Amino acid sequence: MHEVVCKLSNEASDVRCSVCGQGFLAYWSKFSRAEQEQSRRVIQDVLRGHHAGEAAGADPHAAHPRESFTVVETCVEPEYAAEAQAV
Repeated sequence: MHEVVCKLSNEASDVRCSVCGQGFLAYWSKFSRAEQEQSRRVIQDVLRGHHAGEAAGADPHAAHPRESFTVVETCVEPEYAAEAQAV
């Protein structure tokens, strides 16, 4: 199980929401590059989920938490696990 802490950022970003473009810094612990790339996809899914059920006309940036939030990834796809072991 891996955890990534994401924090809202208006200056630099590791990940951007594909719906509203809001940037986030991601804080990984002990992740290989392959695991970080996989986690970015998971984070993107979580960010899109923040917009689910959003009221029409609402500020799209308001969908995301203003404080940091944690994304828990319970598994790594086998293709990425093999790459991680090779590093």
